[in-house]
Amino acid sequence: MVTHSGAGGGTDLTARITASLLEPIFEKSITIINKKGGGGALSLEYLDSRPADGYTILTYTSGQAAEVAKGSTKTTLKDLIPIARATDDPQILMVKCKRFENANQFIDKQKEEAFTYGTTHLGGIDDVSAFAFTAKGNLKTAEVIPFEGGNEISTQIVSGGVDVGVLNLGEAKVQIDAGQVCPIVVLADERMKALPHVATAKELGIPVSLSTVRGFVVKAGTPPDVVEKIEKAILDAMKKPEYHKFLDNLGLDETSIANKEVWGKQLEEADQEMRSSLKQLGFIKK
Repeated sequence: MVTHSGAGGGTDLTARITASLLEPIFEKSITIINKKGGGGALSLEYLDSRPADGYTILTYTSGQAAEVAKGSTKTTLKDLIPIARATDDPQILMVKCKRFENANQFIDKQKEEAFTYGTTHLGGIDDVSAFAFTAKGNLKTAEVIPFEGGNEISTQIVSGGVDVGVLNLGEAKVQIDAGQVCPIVVLADERMKALPHVATAKELGIPVSLSTVRGFVVKAGTPPDVVEKIEKAILDAMKKPEYHKFLDNLGLDETSIANKEVWGKQLEEADQEMRSSLKQLGFIKK
């Protein structure tokens, strides 16, 4: 099982718990291989170098999806077969608590002035989320300011360094629990169980749904019966209590888990959204 993150990162942990729960199902040990570099491009190249036999499973995330969309790697979605989704962590727009009365006021203010959006790095899911939300809402274009991580963004929200932070729920849990940072819009098709009072962008008339996702793929050309066997095994592994506890620790629930059809459709839709936004942001020249 291959991951593009370093040991201990969220993607690495997702791969490791899934692998540990898969081992008794397959009655085989599973080795985790960390292929860091190129925003995930090296992990894609490694998968491409392996036989299409199902013995190499890649943990695929929004980070690699951005590199594929930008053309930073020769791999395209056609070179991958979706297996199952492991986590679906919606992008959430967060603000300083009590700054806005509600989401409608938050949106209306941006029709008059551009807000600063704190994101992690540039050319990825975070700034695509900021751009897509403001563009499709006919709002003033977001001024994106990159930071190293979620903790720094949360601090900037509280101090007034940025107007909005693009974060996942787990990244700001401490500040949310302290009443300092408040989620105001979720970029998902449906409201999150953990945030039932927070409206989705679609409910507010802005058709944007983007998530930090992690799931599993194999190389195109893998025999269909092997694909089916791996999918069933992974879905069975993710039904176990240990996996649900893992999701709960991330502020997620069982709705994160999805079969290859749902996962594949989400990958295609996200690829289209990323390509469109990254082209307008200047990351794609053609």
